[in-house]
Amino acid sequence: MNAQYIPIIVHRTGLRASQVENCVKLLDSGATIPFISRYRKESTLGMDEVQVTAVSDLLEQLDEMSSRKDTILSTIESQDKLTPELRQRILDCWDATQLEDIYAPYKPHRKTRADIAIEQGLEPLADFLEKQNQYIPLEKEAAKYVSPEKGVDDTEAALNGAMDIIAQRVSLDESARNLVRSTYRREARITSRLIRGKEADAQKFRDWFDFSEPLSRCASHRLLAMRRGEQEGLLRVSLDIDDERTSDSLAKRYVRGKSPVSQCVDDAVRDSYYRLLQPSVENEFAAASKEKADAEAISIFARNLEQLLMASPLGEKAVMGIDPGFRTGCKVVCLSPQGDLLHNEAIFPHPPVSQTRQASAKIETLVEQYHIEAIAIGNGTAGRETMEFVQKLHIPRSVQVFSVNEDGASIYSASKTARDEFPDYDVTVRGAVSIGRRLMDPLAELVKIDPSSIGVGQYQKDVSQTGLKHSLDQTVVSCVNRVGVNVNTASTHLLSYISGLGPTLAHNIVEYRSKNGPFRNRRQLLEVPRLGPKAYEQAAGFLRIPGSSQPLDNSAVHPESYAVVEKMATDLGCSVQDLIESKELRDRIDIQRYVTDKTGIPTLTDIMAELEKPGRDPRGPLRKFEFSSEVHTIEDLHPGMELPGIVSNVTNFGAFVDVGVHVKGLIHISKLCPGKYVKDPTQVVSIGQQLMVRVLDVDLSRQRIALETAEQGTGTVQA
Repeated sequence: MNAQYIPIIVHRTGLRASQVENCVKLLDSGATIPFISRYRKESTLGMDEVQVTAVSDLLEQLDEMSSRKDTILSTIESQDKLTPELRQRILDCWDATQLEDIYAPYKPHRKTRADIAIEQGLEPLADFLEKQNQYIPLEKEAAKYVSPEKGVDDTEAALNGAMDIIAQRVSLDESARNLVRSTYRREARITSRLIRGKEADAQKFRDWFDFSEPLSRCASHRLLAMRRGEQEGLLRVSLDIDDERTSDSLAKRYVRGKSPVSQCVDDAVRDSYYRLLQPSVENEFAAASKEKADAEAISIFARNLEQLLMASPLGEKAVMGIDPGFRTGCKVVCLSPQGDLLHNEAIFPHPPVSQTRQASAKIETLVEQYHIEAIAIGNGTAGRETMEFVQKLHIPRSVQVFSVNEDGASIYSASKTARDEFPDYDVTVRGAVSIGRRLMDPLAELVKIDPSSIGVGQYQKDVSQTGLKHSLDQTVVSCVNRVGVNVNTASTHLLSYISGLGPTLAHNIVEYRSKNGPFRNRRQLLEVPRLGPKAYEQAAGFLRIPGSSQPLDNSAVHPESYAVVEKMATDLGCSVQDLIESKELRDRIDIQRYVTDKTGIPTLTDIMAELEKPGRDPRGPLRKFEFSSEVHTIEDLHPGMELPGIVSNVTNFGAFVDVGVHVKGLIHISKLCPGKYVKDPTQVVSIGQQLMVRVLDVDLSRQRIALETAEQGTGTVQA
């Protein structure tokens, strides 16, 4: 463990030193974030998953900075310019911007005008100018450095070269850079202009044709929209400050008096600002603002993904999945309660084929033949029409019909994962299976899809893909481990996200299961090839085994705590199963009696919660939802109409709501809570939330619907 990181992490997170130190030790030992936050609360004094993740991310950043320092020290040392003082300053620096400023004078770069002037022997003349001695004639001093063989033909060339050297020195001066940075921080405005001649191609960016606002107030979605327009060659985006006033302030730092020598220094400083400093700092702030916007967008994406993954499951029921379509028909699949494909075929209830009678008979027969308990219909093309067709059929009223968000289903159906699962079926069958399984367990199915393809976020293709993947992977891991998985039914893909496993061990578990039958207890996991004690420690608490002879194997109680529960049962003269089934017995337990050096109140409290509802699913119950029967297309909408809707996406400027017309409407942030200021939409609405909305405006030409909240809903639905 690198002890020097501890105070830095403490300062940046506000956590206690002991918390950070113990958390870092656990991370260094190979413990995962879900394991630490769930099973090591005593050690970390109750750090939650967000806090453990923050420490983990900071450790990674500090490791990267440490590696950068090693590179910098090595480079400067190779130049024989590394003094003890400089070395110590670099080692003590943990600010990335300051570190690069320290390194700037030594950083290898392409040959500059100043480098050429130094080679021409003009550095002493630059030193002379910087002293601004007005008593020595400028021309006379400059004449000493005229050397045609070195490319210095006259005094003007000598002075220009010396001024280039001064300009470069100023640009590398930390105080000069910080002055310009300070101005950008206070005053910078982001400005966007249409590139002449691009009017026709840039209509989707017309809000940014002539736009300007303070950079400090520019929301991430606006900045990312402008940068996308710039990337597509349609907009010119810049960060502007008062250049004249800033260059004046800079000149005051270096220029003394009004002599010809001072005028040379003044010219050099202003050249440094306009040619070197201003472009460099503007690029720095452009990158920093983009990074900040990326972080905000990624954070929203991660929260949306979490809500989608944690959507309520229908559970293990026989489900019919329907991937709707007009010309190509609707692909129908029948799935067992375990999600196995039992039957598939196509029906054509819609134009242009319109085999409505045959399609009706087929659905009714399949529902009866496969004892279907629920029907999942994709919400894409022909989704509403298929929903209405199915709802008119003569099927048992107990069979519920759900509209299921099919974003990403096509990505899954063409993926290697889908081909491995269903090598003998085409993409349409796989897509219908995915829709059906999403109703049964959204989490288990959605983990098979690249999160960035699920469609919950903003500008996911414009943000840092490395940062996006890191955040979304963490979100998936968090959700999977929060819910836990049945080790005897989980797919390789789902198991790979379990704490301590990964793709190889997940594959080995499924292979072992195929050869030896279902796992009978958690201890049997240690027989899986390459699954050793460390992996078992990290994973066991998140793996469920229903029907095990040890009832705690189907709970989140970790095997390391089984002895505690067994002692509770022994003290009460009952079995562990009795303890689980009897609230009266549990109420007689005084957990203080079972506190030890390793097991504290937090763990004991968690154990008691698990005994009350072992293996409980943290996801809420699934609620039915239906769109208004009055609207089918955007043309059916008119201002003032109130409709039920489902939140399909949340951004930092509002929420998109599906009202069943194939075009998502937007509730702007200002319309989420009429009469109240909303800073963060995610604090007001969430993906899958059912609510009543009022239509404010319908723009048919741009296919846009403006909505406002009519009545705040509280429930969540499978959307």
